[in-house]
Amino acid sequence: MSDDPWVPPSVLLAVDLVILTLRESRLQVLLIERGIEPYRGALALPGGFLNHDQEDLPAAAHRELAEEAGLGPDELHLEQIGLYGAPDRDPRGRVISAAYLAIAPRLPEPVAGTDASQASWTPVARALSGDIRLAFDHEQILTDGVDRAREKLERSALATAFCGPTFTIAELQDVYEAVWGVPLDARNFYRKVQSVDGFIVPAGQSRRTEGGRPARLFRPGPRATLHPPMVRPDGQADKETA
Repeated sequence: MSDDPWVPPSVLLAVDLVILTLRESRLQVLLIERGIEPYRGALALPGGFLNHDQEDLPAAAHRELAEEAGLGPDELHLEQIGLYGAPDRDPRGRVISAAYLAIAPRLPEPVAGTDASQASWTPVARALSGDIRLAFDHEQILTDGVDRAREKLERSALATAFCGPTFTIAELQDVYEAVWGVPLDARNFYRKVQSVDGFIVPAGQSRRTEGGRPARLFRPGPRATLHPPMVRPDGQADKETA
């Protein structure tokens, strides 16, 4: 047994963000064009390294959200997807990343952060079509984040995180169709939503639709878990057209 003192391995910690929103009735993700090496000029998920002496992982995720999307902690849904630590995932050395899924409604045009030359919203279908090669292992992280969102729409009230404070049932249906990538029957959807007690509650207001007819407004209810669940048609989401 060696008497040499133990030296901890050099490991960097980072956070990567899958930021999803609905724009033009399509599920879109925030991508940046990297302005530095490695992968300079390639598209990637926003993120950055942890300030080891100043913050924990959730704090680092919120800092990156503020820098990349101008979002505060009370403006979105945020949850950790998982940890990614393949030895060769970053050519700069051993980097372990905590990936987070962030969801908020009607997000504005992004502003590129410190290590990005530009940032833009990209349809998820295009980002995962194979036509775009994302830096590092970000294609896998994005896939996992979208899969998490699709699964949670079935059994949780996550869909309301894509909506504003009040919304119509048609707007809520738009969320399910965009995230799952499948069309839904309006009458059947209305029946299912109304059958889940506490999922959404009337806001006591109405909004005129494009056709000029008033539509009732709702807001998120107290129920976080949906019973019965909102099951996807055929049990899986089809790919939407890019």
